[in-house]
Amino acid sequence: MSVLVLTLAVSAACCLGFGFVLQQNAARQAPLSDFLSPRLLLDLMRVPRWLGGIALMVAGMVLGAIALGRGEISLVEPLLATNLLFALALSRRQTRQPLGRQGWAGLALLAGGVTAFIVAGEPRGGSAVTDPFRHWLIIGAMIGLALLLTTYAKRSRLSAGPVLLALAAGLLYGVQDALTRVSGQRFSEGGLAELLTGWQPYGVLALGITGLVLVQSAFETAPLRMSLPALTAAQPLAGILCGVGFLGDRLRTDTGALAWEAAGLAAIVTGIVLLGLHPAMPSGAGAARRKRDLQPS
Repeated sequence: MSVLVLTLAVSAACCLGFGFVLQQNAARQAPLSDFLSPRLLLDLMRVPRWLGGIALMVAGMVLGAIALGRGEISLVEPLLATNLLFALALSRRQTRQPLGRQGWAGLALLAGGVTAFIVAGEPRGGSAVTDPFRHWLIIGAMIGLALLLTTYAKRSRLSAGPVLLALAAGLLYGVQDALTRVSGQRFSEGGLAELLTGWQPYGVLALGITGLVLVQSAFETAPLRMSLPALTAAQPLAGILCGVGFLGDRLRTDTGALAWEAAGLAAIVTGIVLLGLHPAMPSGAGAARRKRDLQPS
C-alpha cells in the first residue's frame, strides 16, 4: 500500500468525520418544512457552523479524490470509512462521554476489519471494463435503490426515514467516488478538454448535490447516531462494488482470501454501527420538539 494513498485517505476521513458532526449540529435546528427540499441548503448556508462543516467535507472530498486517483477504489473506500472514528472523537469532546466497552469494541472492529480486508484482498488495479452496459447496469442499480430508499423515507419521516436517507446518500456517494476516479483518469489522459467532454464530472456534481440534500435532511430529522452509521457503511460497499464491477479493481479470489474479505467487511459494518450508536454521538435534542411540530393539532 502506498504511504501517500494511506495518508491522503485517512486525512480525507478526518475532514469528513469532523465535517459531518458540524453539519448535523446545525442541520438539526433547521425547520422541518425544508425536508428533502433544496431550500434546506439555502437556509443552512446562513449558519457559520454548517459552512465550516461543508468546508471540511469539501476538503475531505478533494483529498479523497486525489487518493482515488492514485490508488484503487477498493483500497481507498475502507480507509474513508474510518471517518466515523474522527466524528466520534469530536462528539466525545462535545459530550464528554467515555468510550467504554462499546466504543473500544467498535473501534477495534472497524480498524481490524479495514486491515483484514486490505491485507486479505490485496486490492490492485486492472483493466477497466469497456462494456457500457455493465457500467450503466451497476450505476443504475445503485441509483435506483437510492431512489427507492428515498421514496420510503418520505413516508416514514421521523421513524426509519433518516436511516433510509443516509443509506441512499451513501450509495450515491459510493457511485460518486467511482465517477471521480474515472474523471481523474480522463483528466490525466487528455487534460481539461478531455475531462469536460465526458459525462462523468457532471455526474459527480449531480450526485454530490443530491447526496448533500439527502444527508442534511437525515441530519435535520434525527440524531447523528441514526444517520451516520448507515451513511458510512453504505458508501464503501457501493464504491467497492463499482470498483470491482467496472473499474477493473482486482481482489484475491481464493477461498481463504474471500473468507477474510467477507469477515473484514462484516467487521467494518459492525464496528460502524457500534460507534455510530455510541452515547457520545450528538443526541439531537431538537428532534422531539420537531416530532411534536409534525403531529396534527
